[in-house]
Amino acid sequence: MSSNFYAAVTIILWGAMPALTKDLLNALPPFETLAISSLFAFLFLLSVNWRARSLKNLSAGKIFTAAWLGFLGLFLYSAFFYYGLNRMTSQEACILNYLWPLMIVLFSCPILGEKFTRRKMLAIGMSFIGIVLVMFGGVEENFSSEKIWGALSCVVAAACYGLFSVLNKFCRLEQKFAMMIIWATTAIFSFAAGYIFEQWTLPSVGQFIGLLWLGVLIDAVAYLTWALALEKTSNVAWTANLAYLVPILAIFISTLVFSEELSLAVIPALVLIIGGIFINK
Repeated sequence: MSSNFYAAVTIILWGAMPALTKDLLNALPPFETLAISSLFAFLFLLSVNWRARSLKNLSAGKIFTAAWLGFLGLFLYSAFFYYGLNRMTSQEACILNYLWPLMIVLFSCPILGEKFTRRKMLAIGMSFIGIVLVMFGGVEENFSSEKIWGALSCVVAAACYGLFSVLNKFCRLEQKFAMMIIWATTAIFSFAAGYIFEQWTLPSVGQFIGLLWLGVLIDAVAYLTWALALEKTSNVAWTANLAYLVPILAIFISTLVFSEELSLAVIPALVLIIGGIFINK
């Protein structure tokens, strides 16, 4: 299947992620949410890969590489993003989080040797202006210190995931096995961090279903399809730019779920974002 197909699956699944995660974080501690959903993601991928012969042939080097990629790209990324999501609206956190496609393009130039052309610069600029419009257009709001720290946390999360995406492509790991190890690493560190820093609560039936949905579909399936999209693409910048469609979808979902005010800036932002995608095609 093409990289565009895998990217489309990812966009649809990730669009629901901020609203679902925000709802879970309103009731459960961040590391508990991350640990349980990551465990579900690992178990799902383990069940998919269980009968694969190549699973037994994974070298220690590949396991270690996938593990430290998991620590950087999913444990640290998720920890910082969840921190920001707890201190901002789901719309704001999602928009700032989607600086990571820009980070992918920036990191892909020195690491993968891709050229930073004027066309890419224009496409990134248009998409980024669209993101800024969605965040600030028509909204008057005083930023508290808590929201500032939340915003900075989301920016750091974006940098972690952008670097992870580029390094994952550079290392050329078998993605269906690598993502299994990556989620196992995320679960282990999240359980450890939760044990040290949090007091966990027993999830309700509805929260358990939400954690299962987050772990299997959004974590296991969507992150795998995104890794495959980047693995199969010949233009990392083009594929990364597609991810700018996710915050638009996420904003509409968040508006329906949490009745958050929808800014009129969404319309011109959508034009800029889609325009940037097609300019960079």
